Amino acid sequence: MARWLVTGGAGFLGSAVVEALAARGDEVTALDLAASERLRQVAAAHPAVSIEMGEVTEWARMAALIQSGRPDGIVHCAAIVGVPASVEAPFRTFQVNVEGSLNLLECMRLFGVKRMVHISSEETYGPFLVPQAAETHPQQPSMPYGISKLAVELLARSYGELYGIECLHVRTSWVYGPGLPRPRIPKIFVDAAVAGRPLHLEGGSEFAVDHTHVDDLVQGILLVLDKDAHPFDAYNIGSGEAPTLAEIVEIVKELVPGADLRVGAGPYRLPGGIVPVKKGALDITRAREVLGYAPRYDIRRGLADYVRALRGQ
Repeated sequence: MARWLVTGGAGFLGSAVVEALAARGDEVTALDLAASERLRQVAAAHPAVSIEMGEVTEWARMAALIQSGRPDGIVHCAAIVGVPASVEAPFRTFQVNVEGSLNLLECMRLFGVKRMVHISSEETYGPFLVPQAAETHPQQPSMPYGISKLAVELLARSYGELYGIECLHVRTSWVYGPGLPRPRIPKIFVDAAVAGRPLHLEGGSEFAVDHTHVDDLVQGILLVLDKDAHPFDAYNIGSGEAPTLAEIVEIVKELVPGADLRVGAGPYRLPGGIVPVKKGALDITRAREVLGYAPRYDIRRGLADYVRALRGQ
């Protein structure tokens, strides 16, 4: 039985990773500031899941937990996530994302943990220069979130060269699915449609980005975690497609007849009025060829799954 530490284990992604690892018989320690209802349900169903309270920025807590637990590896989901949150609190973003990751890297160095999977982001690429960005795309982030994630990637490479530990980066994009707590696209469209509420966005009809279903991301993370030897330290895990917001609206309206949804022309704005950089699809060729990754959800299937889940509630 393998032993894993999952940071951010109570979050949307973290709890899904914990559940997937536990379901296959692994021992999992889920670390977070508090235990979500989803994580408590997972722990109740799987005796090999333990919940630990703590923060990745707390060096003494991390050192004690990793030294005593001696995990075979770490899945590092804990972070201040997203551009709006990072713009609102840049200092805290770097404290959690960079300092917290550095604490984990130091623990790995000191206590003999050889592998960590770090959840990175398409934000590290900055503005997409091509419609489909591969892992070799220039990394020129302009927002605090992407800059913090790139800093972790660079620190991890240094630790790998100096101390022989392995940190593998999963670059993903706009993760969605049932249970997503943040009110963002495509969640806001599905939520409004199923609830029978109108939702009209002033702009963004042509904004295109890769939307990754959480189940596909979990699949990719486990493939990275389990592979014996890696020829690369970074993998794009996404859908490989970039539908526009106008296309998403039309799909949701087909899935929920009568839904009153509309998105206008002009720039799309994130909360706070932030205009995101130009996006596109993630090129997932490397993940397909090296890991055997195959996404199950294109945007239509993913949205249909989300609609069914909401109606099932």
